[in-house]
Amino acid sequence: MSAGFVVLSDAPGAAPRTPDAYPFPAARVLAHPSGRPWVVGGWDPDEVRRTTAGPVRLVVIGHCPVTTDRLERLARGLRTLADVDAVARELPGSFHLVAATDDGATRVQGGLTGLRQVFHARLVDGTPLAADRADVLAALTGAGVDEDVLAVRVACGGMLPPPLADRSPWAGVATVPHDHCLVLEADRAREVLRWRPPDPELPLDDGAVALRQALVTAVDARRPDGTSAPGPSAGSLSSDLSGGMDSTSLAFLAARHTPDLLAFRWAEAEAGNDDARYAAHAAARLPDAHHLVLPQEELPPVFADPEALADTERPYLYARTHARMRHTARVLAAHGSRHHLAGHGADELLGRTYGYLHRLVRRHPLTGLRHLRGNRALGRWPLAATLGQLARADTPSDWWRAQAAALTGPPPPARLPSLSWGLAPLRAPAWASDAAVDAARAALLEAADSARPFAEDRGQHQCLTALRVTSPAYRQVARLFAAEGVRLHLPFLDDRVVEAALAVRLDQRVTPWRYKPLLARSLRGLVPDLVLDRTTKGDFSADLRTGRRRNLGALLDVFADSELARLGVIDADAVRARLLAPQADSARDIAVEQLLGCETWARAARRPLPLRT
Repeated sequence: MSAGFVVLSDAPGAAPRTPDAYPFPAARVLAHPSGRPWVVGGWDPDEVRRTTAGPVRLVVIGHCPVTTDRLERLARGLRTLADVDAVARELPGSFHLVAATDDGATRVQGGLTGLRQVFHARLVDGTPLAADRADVLAALTGAGVDEDVLAVRVACGGMLPPPLADRSPWAGVATVPHDHCLVLEADRAREVLRWRPPDPELPLDDGAVALRQALVTAVDARRPDGTSAPGPSAGSLSSDLSGGMDSTSLAFLAARHTPDLLAFRWAEAEAGNDDARYAAHAAARLPDAHHLVLPQEELPPVFADPEALADTERPYLYARTHARMRHTARVLAAHGSRHHLAGHGADELLGRTYGYLHRLVRRHPLTGLRHLRGNRALGRWPLAATLGQLARADTPSDWWRAQAAALTGPPPPARLPSLSWGLAPLRAPAWASDAAVDAARAALLEAADSARPFAEDRGQHQCLTALRVTSPAYRQVARLFAAEGVRLHLPFLDDRVVEAALAVRLDQRVTPWRYKPLLARSLRGLVPDLVLDRTTKGDFSADLRTGRRRNLGALLDVFADSELARLGVIDADAVRARLLAPQADSARDIAVEQLLGCETWARAARRPLPLRT
């Protein structure tokens, strides 16, 4: 990921002209024809392509495997900012796209998932500006903490859906939705709808061909001797090889052009985790790769160094493995890796989201009932509650209002999936203060007033929701790697890969009888059948139990001096009581992890933001 950038309209006095006025080390400047700053940032030159086509200038920042000549050919015929849509649809990779016209208007857009986001704010004089990082805008505008947003995150948990999940905890900093672009003019900023998800109509076989090509293109673009764009140097590419379908698939795709690939995985904490079996089977079929298995005793335990901050953009979702991720990046760098492939995003894109059943039982009753019976048998869903969800014809607005009403209510029946518009019901944890619950309930009701589905099918909506919830956190993981000199690549979150998967019929993309059937069909013949036919998933509960036990004292110390408590968002005594109480499953640990992300962010946010690293 780039070190950040700011985009400005071509307005007199809109911003300082000197690079050192911006919070980037060694800032680079692209100028408007007037000489005023247009794009200012700390990007790697290898991550930037730019061209001018008639009255429109284009800049691509990020991973986009096209040459400047190719970009010029795609941009021919551009006349207005609206025309940029046609270019964006043809570009592979994961990137930001910035365009400007001779009249001074500028358009900025990110990716489809939230891995590449756009934020905007106003300077003191009211001039709008955009950036790819919310904390960059906070540093430029002097923004403080939006305590209501922080309270909502604490009261609703880390899996809060968009649009509330998109709200920046920096006051006055707005987030552009994933399916919109931002148009900057001299005195205003407008969010404009730019993308709609494809209708999920392709049969599995056709969709598998499209997804295979998209994944091959995505991984080949990261090859060491890439010719379509600058890529990793020989010997510098690594990939996760956990034994799971997602990372193992990427490793085999990469090994086609990088036989000396560095294949990496964490060793398992308990014998019941069968990842080792599948990883060993895969490793035996990659004899030229270098296989690195990091033993458990060399890994920081879960919840190690709980006071450490991921970054200042937003609270970090995955605080429990923060130290482990940093250590992993250091180990990979020490073994020569400069570019690392990981399968993050595949669970959200290709895994099971059950909302598809709601439409399926209405449009194709026999197929829908078969899927319902299969899922009920697999998940032991309670019959009455499941049928109750299927019978409701609620809207997204209804879902938000229901969450507001039940925020402090009892949890739903065990093993009940969500067949509505959300991924899971929202319930306030015991440590959320009354003020935090009130703020959250008001925000939920406000969201209900403007709620819209991301897609007509609930399953497609849930898939897009999951991507938008977790992808910003994966962006923060990428920054942890970048700090150690390793660029993290997440091919499953490339725009064209996402579109290829979304175009496939949901009842064939998601079934109770196969795990990730679309991915398995796509990569048959390239990845070992044993991996593609796997029906189990690795269990890491032993890591969690061990890490919590070893770091309980440090966690208690964090919340004994809590910034969130000072802000009136949590009851620190309730946090302590929950940490010390017996835990039947991992649910409370996950809630603590998300609370920890809010706590470390709130501590950092009370200090000035230099952002010079």
